[in-house]
Amino acid sequence: MDESGGSGQPRSGTEEPASHHATPTAPSANPASQEPSDPSPAPEAATPRKDEDPHPRPPDTPPPGEQPPAAGDRPLARSGAAKPPKPPKPPAPRGGLLMGRPFGVPVYVAPSWFLVAALITWVFGGQLDRVLPELGAARYLVSLFFAVAFYASVLVHELAHTVAALRFKLPVRRIQLQFFGGVSEIEKESDTPGREFVLAFVGPLLSLVLAGVFYGAMQAVEPGTVPGVLLAGLMISNLIVAAFNLLPGLPLDGGRMLRAVVWKITGKPMSGTVAAAWVGRALAVSVLIGLPLLTQSGALGSNAEDNVGMDTVMDALLAAILAAIIWTGAGNSLRMARLREHLPELRARSLTRRAVPVEGDTPLSEALRRANAAGARALVVVDADGTPISLVRETAIVGVPEHRRPWVAVSGLAQDLTEGMRVSAELAGEELLEALRAAPATEYLVVEETGEIYGVLSAADVERAFVKAMARPS
Repeated sequence: MDESGGSGQPRSGTEEPASHHATPTAPSANPASQEPSDPSPAPEAATPRKDEDPHPRPPDTPPPGEQPPAAGDRPLARSGAAKPPKPPKPPAPRGGLLMGRPFGVPVYVAPSWFLVAALITWVFGGQLDRVLPELGAARYLVSLFFAVAFYASVLVHELAHTVAALRFKLPVRRIQLQFFGGVSEIEKESDTPGREFVLAFVGPLLSLVLAGVFYGAMQAVEPGTVPGVLLAGLMISNLIVAAFNLLPGLPLDGGRMLRAVVWKITGKPMSGTVAAAWVGRALAVSVLIGLPLLTQSGALGSNAEDNVGMDTVMDALLAAILAAIIWTGAGNSLRMARLREHLPELRARSLTRRAVPVEGDTPLSEALRRANAAGARALVVVDADGTPISLVRETAIVGVPEHRRPWVAVSGLAQDLTEGMRVSAELAGEELLEALRAAPATEYLVVEETGEIYGVLSAADVERAFVKAMARPS
């Protein structure tokens, strides 16, 4: 998951993806109130899901503090395959109405878009009433066309991020057009500051190119006509989108560019994120205070005496919304960077419990005796050939009273193995969490590349390690 506001930051595979935002609004009589925003939805730091709580431990197993032994000490059995198959990739989340799949990336229109389209239609229709009063009620039809054309240009902005990401071999989960613009959800982070800079810059660059195209088209039409007013509005809107996204603070594209520069200078991506995030927070405060003041002073081109009453309230409300989006996006970027910094500490090999292979008709008491003797903390049910077929659930063991264990076969407490429940011992960080999310379970069979059983990985152990890693300071 790359998630960002206009520059794309990878999703951690824990939750939610990276995103690039271009945030437009329609021009109005008061230019200050129409600046676009660039929110970046916070990628969630999702941890592996548990179908049931495997925390309790059976009385016959070693204490939790015991560390898994080296691979050479583990009982060996064959997994039945030379190399474990990769788990299926989870389907991309939906995000509203599917409009198409340019470059193979689904484009969704969120329900909130219809709200902002109606708002743009109403605001721009009021401007048309002053500029072209002869249109009458038809001005709202023209305004609706403007809203659609404007968001089409926002889509071009997002497609620029998407094409750049695909060229850099970064998977893009989806593009979503929403209330305050667009989001390109890029699942992984750029591996160099140069690529990060390019990935962030192409969006505003395309918006500037579109503004130039609309300006050129204006020269071919007569001013004061419907085409002339539409082209002028689209030119101004794209200039606003480009200028706003170039502001040097996360989650905006300019913030990702600043992050790339600091990353290049210091050699540390985390340093770049911290610098750009705090600039983003300062920018949020500036927008909250400065935008209403600029509007009231008339510095943005409107008469100060006209900026009273409802206009003042609307300007303050817009400034508060934009400031909240920028502040939240900057904080989310910091959290995601911290998450990516600690993800490599999650390794399947180090978190896996030692396992003992047993046949399905083995009594539970005997299986636990073997596990205790071997210092193991998990049971794998195998067939006569030693091929693993199921995992004995830890919670099921706890539920069997000790006096009944000699008469209960382990096969009755086991969960059949599916392909998604076989994970490689080499998995770590984002890849490990992605594999667990693709096939939610309480335990997973961990195998070597040669197909030998390495042990059993508990989702609860991964979750505890994840929380512990995130609690440590960067």
